Amino acid sequence: MTRQDRQRIATGLAEGRSYAEIARRLDRPTSTISREVGRNGGPNDYRPERAHQAAARRARRGTPARSPEADPRDRKVFEVEEGAVEMAIGMGLPKMMARVLIGLWLSEDGRLTAAELSRGLKVSPASISMAVGYLTQQGLIRRERDPQRRRDIYVVDDDAWYHSTVISSRQTLAAAETAKAAGETLGLDTPVGRRLARGGAFLERISLDGLASAERWRDLPP
Repeated sequence: MTRQDRQRIATGLAEGRSYAEIARRLDRPTSTISREVGRNGGPNDYRPERAHQAAARRARRGTPARSPEADPRDRKVFEVEEGAVEMAIGMGLPKMMARVLIGLWLSEDGRLTAAELSRGLKVSPASISMAVGYLTQQGLIRRERDPQRRRDIYVVDDDAWYHSTVISSRQTLAAAETAKAAGETLGLDTPVGRRLARGGAFLERISLDGLASAERWRDLPP
């Protein structure tokens, strides 16, 4: 982000404009503006020159030599990545899991080792290990073994959302069965029993619909 961009953000804040409106004026994602303001004092204490100096210090501490501002294409990739991470977090993924997932999605062939993820995201191997374990469990990525180099490769492919949807729907179905059973145990003639049974029936229909829909649209062409 340029010094002029930060001046325009400060002007927009002073005029009482929303992050979304400021973002439109700068042709930037709203998440970029909210993150910029949030990390630099908030809407009541944002100072463009101070923010620009802080960004320069972060760059000197180890950001890539070619910054997003150096090339319009790099800037677009950077903004797509940042926006996608914000979206994944909004959908419920913890931040590190979101960064790893989006890093894989935006890699050239959707295949990276733990070491490559660690270098690319500039985080510890332990953080990567925790993230890939969670994402694998949720069906969002899968693990392959490279027998020649004896290392794991993490892969995101066209079936990732299918597997994730199936796992989520099956988990919901298990919760539905538990709720229905609890309702019957407590008695359908009681308020609690009826509430549990009704909730379980709703979750059952939702999960079964999700499983059927996942199978129906699994081979949907791009």
